[in-house]
Amino acid sequence: MFALRAPEVRDAEVFTRLPERFRRRGVASEWAAANRGGQPTDSFLEGPVFDTSGNLYVADIPFGRIFRIDPAGAWEQVAEYDGEPNGMKFLNDRELLIADYKNGLMACEIATGMVRPFLQRRNSERFKGVNDLTFDSAGSLYFTDQGQTGLHDPTGRVYRLRPSGQLDLLLDNVPSPNGIVFSSDEKVLFVAATRGNSVWRAPLADDGNVSKVGQFFSSYGPSGPDGLAMDEGGRLVVANPGLGLAWVLSPRGEPEQVVRSPEGASLTNVAFGGPGRRTLFCTESIRGCILKFELEVAGRPVHAGAP
Repeated sequence: MFALRAPEVRDAEVFTRLPERFRRRGVASEWAAANRGGQPTDSFLEGPVFDTSGNLYVADIPFGRIFRIDPAGAWEQVAEYDGEPNGMKFLNDRELLIADYKNGLMACEIATGMVRPFLQRRNSERFKGVNDLTFDSAGSLYFTDQGQTGLHDPTGRVYRLRPSGQLDLLLDNVPSPNGIVFSSDEKVLFVAATRGNSVWRAPLADDGNVSKVGQFFSSYGPSGPDGLAMDEGGRLVVANPGLGLAWVLSPRGEPEQVVRSPEGASLTNVAFGGPGRRTLFCTESIRGCILKFELEVAGRPVHAGAP
């Protein structure tokens, strides 16, 4: 008789904290008013991504900022602009591509901090509020359009932008699409459905369309799966704010490990970095810190945009 084994539960540790000089204490923001019920929010970190030199970049949603954190944990502000940056990936070796809830897709030149529009509308219509993004090995961009969708309004969307400029709508019925990542063979797209408290599994057919989309993993609690990452063993890592956890799931969706935040219940996103990409770095958004946890399997490389 098959028996599901209980996952190993371990605690992450704090790698570094947002310095006090960067905290906007007592400063109101439209984003916090709408998404945190007006609670005091001096920062809300998201979108972790590493460059080839081992520097970690994170976004601060309510105040439109991008930070760079060096391997020793020192912080530097790269950019500040009128936006609400969330997920980020490298567009090329000079620019970050940003899923900006307020403005659509934006590109940030790292050297200067200049931010420019990349894709703000589809057929003259604004997006609901883009959230996260990933590239495949051919340079196609996949991104989630979340807005304020949920079980009351399951109309969140997932798009693909091909290098040719063709924009394809893959899904339009997701309750709060959030994190997005590929399987190791790029034949399956995983999408976090935050308000549905689950992760969807979307196989990609030979013609590029999705087929037989199903629910891969179910969570619980006040806020569901958020950021996603994939390791080289085919295991899916799922950030779960509300619980303050990151699930490490087998290729069959079984929890093998549970990484707990020591700082609260707002572990929103994850990225592999460090030597050999064997360290999982996590944004603890409300507390304004970065957590880390050593894993035995390296993270899958994150692709940049097409050259």
